[in-house]
Amino acid sequence: MEHGWEFYRKVPSEEHTEAGAVRVSSEKINSIREMLKDISAVKERIERTFYGRTTDSLEVLIAGSLAVNASDIHIEPQLETARLRYRMDGVLQDVIELPKKLYTLLLSRIKLISEMKLNIHDQAQDGRFTIKTNIEIEVRASMLPGPYGENIVLRILNPESIRVTFEEMGMRPWMIKDLDRELRRPNGMILTTGPTGSGKTTTLYAFIQKVYNPEVKVITIEDPIEYHLKGIEQTQVHPEEGYDFARGLRSIVRQDPDVILVGEIRDLETAETAMNAALTGHLVFSTLHTNNAAGTVPRLINLGVNPAIIAPAINVSMAQRLVRRLCNDCKTKTNIGAPLEKRIADELKDLPKTIPLPPKEEWNVSEARTDGDCKTCNGIGYKGRIAVFEIILIDEKIQELILKSPSEYEIKREARRQGQMTLREDGILKIIAGVTNFNEVDRVIGTE
Repeated sequence: MEHGWEFYRKVPSEEHTEAGAVRVSSEKINSIREMLKDISAVKERIERTFYGRTTDSLEVLIAGSLAVNASDIHIEPQLETARLRYRMDGVLQDVIELPKKLYTLLLSRIKLISEMKLNIHDQAQDGRFTIKTNIEIEVRASMLPGPYGENIVLRILNPESIRVTFEEMGMRPWMIKDLDRELRRPNGMILTTGPTGSGKTTTLYAFIQKVYNPEVKVITIEDPIEYHLKGIEQTQVHPEEGYDFARGLRSIVRQDPDVILVGEIRDLETAETAMNAALTGHLVFSTLHTNNAAGTVPRLINLGVNPAIIAPAINVSMAQRLVRRLCNDCKTKTNIGAPLEKRIADELKDLPKTIPLPPKEEWNVSEARTDGDCKTCNGIGYKGRIAVFEIILIDEKIQELILKSPSEYEIKREARRQGQMTLREDGILKIIAGVTNFNEVDRVIGTE
């Protein structure tokens, strides 16, 4: 009996938690973050909370993730312990093995504040809570049953992570110039493509923040709403209740918007509704799952959209990926010999003449140092991420081509006429600049 009371004494702490929220003073969380400069410091601090209050352990886990800019916290139960990992710059990194008892307490605490059912252990559950400091940080919680307990994943949705400029995202000056012009148009559609985790949401939110002002009504439909944007009307799909992208979009058009963000185009009805909105005085942003910018038109045609609607509706098709940045404090410059010079020359042999290629003496090709003890990158060799882009402007010639239901190859060829470069070429130029390396470009984009 006493053991049971001890368990419940450690789970709820009204001073710190409530359903759907964790209240932590900004001074406290900032002081913890100041002490947690790297993974080793996070590990040491977590060890000190092993046998204290569960609240303190959870605060350190979250503050640690914020300190090292982790996007996700993974807690994976093993036979006798639980493995704690942070996803940093898209890659999981081990932090520490937690005692099984602490894991059990954390599981209950997270379920409690995420408004999940405490007594359900054999079904997947999803929830959400807010870390309330001087800013509100949303956390998406997911539970998945496993052989040794429930796997916990916390997605940290820090609003600071989407407050980035086009330059900080990795766009080149001419890309920014083209997009700025297109974002000033009163109607049309801008489509961005890429796999999950390629930064599409950040790009769409950057578009929203560019066009928003008090005279403009912006409405979004998302699945789910990841970040709450001030001044923006946001709505979330609920397919189980019949409120999907297509139905939501039809309702949004009747709300007199100037700008519409559609989280993803998945079917014919959503595609046609979005394009009709783009043709009737609305600026529409959305995403599509294709491998590159040239693949958007064939994909839409495969969904059943009439090419005669696609051609005038789309203004821009763009693709993106995220590669890790080399750590500026420990990267090592590469000696550029004949083999490396030839490889780069081969990679860029079709680069449009309008895109400047730095002379060889200005190349800064570098490699990650992964065997060191660099405190900046925790010895990983990488710190932060940057996007690589390709952008196709749908001009009159491409519009004429779309009417003929072109292949991806035909659109690529016409984009070359525009002077547009590929994702991989943008990646190679970032290698030359010493921003990333071949390993990252090959891992994320693949070889051609």
